[in-house]
Amino acid sequence: MPKIRAASVAEHRAMQHAALLDAARALLDEGGFAALTFPALAERTGLARSSVYEYFRSRAAVVEELCAVDLPAWVAEVEDAMAAVDDPAGKIAAYVQRQLELVGDRTHRVVVAISTGELDANARERIRAAHGRIVELVVNALDDLGHPDPMLVASLVQGMVDAAVRRIECGADGAEVTAATLGLVLGGVAEIRLPAAVEESSEGAEGAADGAEGATETQAAV
Repeated sequence: MPKIRAASVAEHRAMQHAALLDAARALLDEGGFAALTFPALAERTGLARSSVYEYFRSRAAVVEELCAVDLPAWVAEVEDAMAAVDDPAGKIAAYVQRQLELVGDRTHRVVVAISTGELDANARERIRAAHGRIVELVVNALDDLGHPDPMLVASLVQGMVDAAVRRIECGADGAEVTAATLGLVLGGVAEIRLPAAVEESSEGAEGAADGAEGATETQAAV
């Protein structure tokens, strides 16, 4: 029987479970999805391979557990950053900035490594739900700014954040990418505060174009 390293069997199993998850994070961070194997988990934790199966029935089960634990924590990081700011534009800035700050965090790298693997339906659903929750965080701020379709704009904002994340992951300077992304996003936020004015401006431009076209036709006729 394995040596118990806690006050009770239940506590011992909880410790071993946590150790296996931490080992899984390290393997994913260091070697990507392919590095996450039961022999590697056994070696990292000092357990027999058969003992690993007592905690997780498959690699998919390990991945699903990581998604259940790490994805909500990632969302909470962004949510906490937004909660520390009062005004809507500031919340959107915090939404962008915190996500880009987390690019260097191991949890982010683990999530990226997981998403590159062949996942079962449960893991994919957890990832989709987390991304949906992230987008929902910024919808209320956009709604407070008076935008008529905050969900659409929230999706576009997140698209810009995702593009910025990829740039940082490819080696671009994080501070420069963050500054550029904030400028683009907040510039867009400022513009959408007055959608009616934008619409009127657009209609005015169309009217001017029609007038210019009519004048050209008159001159041609003369």
